[in-house]
Amino acid sequence: MSVPDRVRPAPGRAANRPPRVTDEHGRRVRGWELALRYLLLLAVLALTVGPFLWQLSTSLKGPTEDIYSSPPSFLPAHPTLHNYERVAQTVPVWDYALNSLKVASANVVTNCVGSALAGYALARLRYRGRRAATLVFVLAMLVPVEGIIIAQFTTMRELGLNNTLIGVLLPGCVGAMNVLLMRNAFLNLPYEIEEAAYVDGADVWQRFLRIALPSVKGTLAVVAIFAFMGAWDDFLWPLIVLSDPSRFTLTIGLNYLHGTFANDERLVAAGTVIAVAPLITLFACLQRYFFRGVGEGAVKG
Repeated sequence: MSVPDRVRPAPGRAANRPPRVTDEHGRRVRGWELALRYLLLLAVLALTVGPFLWQLSTSLKGPTEDIYSSPPSFLPAHPTLHNYERVAQTVPVWDYALNSLKVASANVVTNCVGSALAGYALARLRYRGRRAATLVFVLAMLVPVEGIIIAQFTTMRELGLNNTLIGVLLPGCVGAMNVLLMRNAFLNLPYEIEEAAYVDGADVWQRFLRIALPSVKGTLAVVAIFAFMGAWDDFLWPLIVLSDPSRFTLTIGLNYLHGTFANDERLVAAGTVIAVAPLITLFACLQRYFFRGVGEGAVKG
């Protein structure tokens, strides 16, 4: 028998050995450490997803079920969609949702286009004041919205855009955080690829559209999700700039459920689920690109 045959473990013994659990560095994870990690993950999951599941359960409960029972009943005894019908009968929820969809979709387009152009200019182009321009975007993130909202309202009034959906869209059409995400995503691309395209005669627009932009699709998905969520969930700015009920967004329209029907938690829960459902759908469609884009556009220290 050769030396390798004596050193190599028997096939049966290797097959009966329990699989090793290792971390990202290849170190073995002990059983109690693995159990602790799963307990922490379950606790975080309960804190984040639990309230939404409770709202979903409340929205499906009928008028005869007690939602304040002790111990609380999580699953509805007789699920019903009647609460969703009552929301549509109480407020024009689908008109409000359409207004929110218009603003959110336009916000996604403007942020993706504007952030990609500005991020590429900050990352790849050479000109005077590039570092100062980057610093301006960083400082813009430090300014609270409440500090400039009066100036925004005055500007929209002077432009004649008060009580319009364009007035709701315009202040957030390009976000400073999205520009910095795109900048860092473009910085991570190898310079050699663009240099080769430059030698072949490609101009700056061709390098941007055919080389740089297809390489940062993940970061574009991150920007799209952030822009859609920001516009869809915004409450303060549409409340200030809009006065015509026919132009209200969903967040403002559903506020009527809290004010007039504060005691009917089933109706409020149904309106909450209607407002959250598009965000969950969008994230489910773009999650593959989202997690890849977080690494592409990570802000480096």
